[in-house]
Amino acid sequence: MNVMKPINFSSYSIDETQPLTTFEMGKLWATYTGNSMSIQILSYFLQHCEDEEIKTLLENGLALSKDFIQRIEGFFNKDNFPIPSGFTKDDVNLGAPRLYADEFYVHYLKYAAKAGMSLYAVAVPLVLREDIREFFIYCNQCATVLLGQINNVLMGKKLIANPPIIPTPDGIDKIDKQSYLNGYFGEVRPLQALEIIHLWDNIETNTTSMALLLGFHQIVKDEKIKALFKRGLTMTDKAVKQYKEKLHIEHIQSPAFLDHLVTPSTYPPFSDKIMLFHKVDMFAMKIRSFGNSLAVTARRDIDMLYARTLINIGLFVDDGMNILIDKGWLESPPKAYDRLKIQ
Repeated sequence: MNVMKPINFSSYSIDETQPLTTFEMGKLWATYTGNSMSIQILSYFLQHCEDEEIKTLLENGLALSKDFIQRIEGFFNKDNFPIPSGFTKDDVNLGAPRLYADEFYVHYLKYAAKAGMSLYAVAVPLVLREDIREFFIYCNQCATVLLGQINNVLMGKKLIANPPIIPTPDGIDKIDKQSYLNGYFGEVRPLQALEIIHLWDNIETNTTSMALLLGFHQIVKDEKIKALFKRGLTMTDKAVKQYKEKLHIEHIQSPAFLDHLVTPSTYPPFSDKIMLFHKVDMFAMKIRSFGNSLAVTARRDIDMLYARTLINIGLFVDDGMNILIDKGWLESPPKAYDRLKIQ
């Protein structure tokens, strides 16, 4: 930070009188709702965790979610903004039997923290009020520290494969052939580093999503939601196997499936409402992740895989939203005036 010269402008002077803008309302609302969900999920996980390091990770994640919620309530109360309902103790049964092994909790925390960081990082350049912008910077910094702890535990306990190794370039290599973009026909080049990173990341995220969804599918009561979860499992399994195949062809290892970390319990610790919202929310987060993957991928075969996945995710999210709406479980984010109804 010492390399940058200070600027004498600050928005603090108008913070006390400036109402929350669209950006601030929307991002605070989404952060509140997501962390109210995390509090219930992590509180249950803590009831069934024997490994001390993993337990500490869960406690840290829970403490952060509670801290974020408290800070957001301060912003909302100051601006007379209604506190979102979010999720409560009614959405979790802390006395339910174990549904996941301790190892799964570490993968889940990484899965959830990455989703949180994507929300906080996008908020930072959009939010103009300095106090709220600094809140999202704080959220991002906390999530970064937590992710560092998670990765250390994953590597220290050997719960994750070592990252792939590729040759160090021996010089500057210019792209001089259109075949660089090929994926199906003609000369197909090896995967480049950014493509490998995103294939790996999407496999890692989706194997965790599958294990979580497998547990949810075992315990959900509503048959319509169960059918949707089954569809989510099938489409995610197919996508993961396709991504793994792209790495396998080039003899590059990939993250392992985590389905074995789900117990056979059918006793629900979570309400159907929180499980459906969780999966709809996290599948929606994947859209941003796959968009990032598309942006750095040049091979057309991988682009096509991501495009098909995006279509399937969009349909899943749409159907899940419809169920949430039909059951009266979906809370509306802040919205603009309906000008046609103003008399």
